Amino acid sequence: MRASKSAGLYLALALVGLTAQAGAQQKQQPPAAGTPKDFTIPTPRRFTLANGMPVTLVPFGQVPKVTIRVVVGAANLHEKADEIWLADLTGSMMREGTASLTADAVAREFAAMGGELGVNVGPDTTSIGADVLSDRSADAVRLIADVVQNPRLPESELARVKGNLLRTLAIQRSSPQALAQEKFATLLYGDHPYGRLFPTESMLQGYTLEQVRAFHKNNFNAARTRLYVAGVFDAKVMEEAVRRGFEKWARGTVGDTAKVPPAGTERFALLDRPDAPQSTVLLGLRVPGPSDKDWVALEVTDALLGGAFGSRITSNIREQKGYTYSPFSTVSTHPGQANWVETADVTTKVTGESIKEILFEVDRLRKEAPEAAELRGIQNNLAGIFVVQNASRAGVIGRLAFVDTHGLGDDYLSSYVKRVMAVTPDDVRRVANDYLTPDKMTLVVVGDVKTVKDQLTPWSTR
Repeated sequence: MRASKSAGLYLALALVGLTAQAGAQQKQQPPAAGTPKDFTIPTPRRFTLANGMPVTLVPFGQVPKVTIRVVVGAANLHEKADEIWLADLTGSMMREGTASLTADAVAREFAAMGGELGVNVGPDTTSIGADVLSDRSADAVRLIADVVQNPRLPESELARVKGNLLRTLAIQRSSPQALAQEKFATLLYGDHPYGRLFPTESMLQGYTLEQVRAFHKNNFNAARTRLYVAGVFDAKVMEEAVRRGFEKWARGTVGDTAKVPPAGTERFALLDRPDAPQSTVLLGLRVPGPSDKDWVALEVTDALLGGAFGSRITSNIREQKGYTYSPFSTVSTHPGQANWVETADVTTKVTGESIKEILFEVDRLRKEAPEAAELRGIQNNLAGIFVVQNASRAGVIGRLAFVDTHGLGDDYLSSYVKRVMAVTPDDVRRVANDYLTPDKMTLVVVGDVKTVKDQLTPWSTR
């Protein structure tokens, strides 16, 4: 009896093993990916107010909500050399109410609409907006217009708001990634606003309410602004609300911004972080921007090289070598230009080897076109991510703002997937060879100098 049970158990386990093996074999052969589909959105309603402010209304989705974004060309780009983060301070102060409403009153009104006020300051633009219930969207437009045009900017809140920014600055200054980014930006852009990431504490503490008011007055106007609305709304009611809220706003001027200087000749920096177990590495250079004919091919090249989880650099220094946990590359954009950078936090003792492997992958791609199957996997991934990113109201507005900022034309979104899939292996090799030139790259390392200095001799002496 016992022998019979043992035999039965053995047979059952054997069958389970065979089933598991069959399942494993099936998992190793996933179905082929389908053909990526073009991304389409409902045709936007575009019009321009009498003061010159462009408006874009996009019916989107079925959930009864609306996202409203006012995008203003008033940001870090418009700061002087001794005004770093004055735009951030101004943006934070704009949350402190309007001429007719206190900050608490504004917050309560937005809460009653199912949302809250958001103010985000970036290098090139400031975005002010909210995500609200559809039946309150016209009221939200009115209130956002009041916040943008008539901020209270109260003296009583200036010290508190500066205190918040000072804490943010202290946190940033304690991060090796932020320090590396600051030095990298300085080497890439010099004393241009793009090269100035952080103020000193004394600079930030010294800003006055008069400076905040002057920054708002000089930079916030209809000529520098675009309004986007996406969601479920009555088009006629929304247009009337927009016109009532914004059409009387002063046109103002676009104004001049600092011209971006040519790239400098200094391309290496080592910042000491004593006894750090990791080194933060940034390696990159300036590349053509989104309006360039090679832009989409450059995005594909970036994804294959370091921008996707299955990219070559990630596979090399993460999966094969174990030098780092989460390396990645990105192409960051500004109007008229961009920069490519590979970022990695690597184990201190292999800092030099990590850089060598990154450059090995760059050089390999410059010399040899990728296999069609490898490229197709990256293209499918990019196309899928693009569609997912545009599957929300905020995503659609972000893409439309990107198109407008870089003057890409109305067909950019609808043709993007096609253009991604049209990139050939030789396009990738050519783009890598033309733009990702190692001897023009800037290298910044934040790490333990006594351990990594000798490892970096090939780059520090070039």
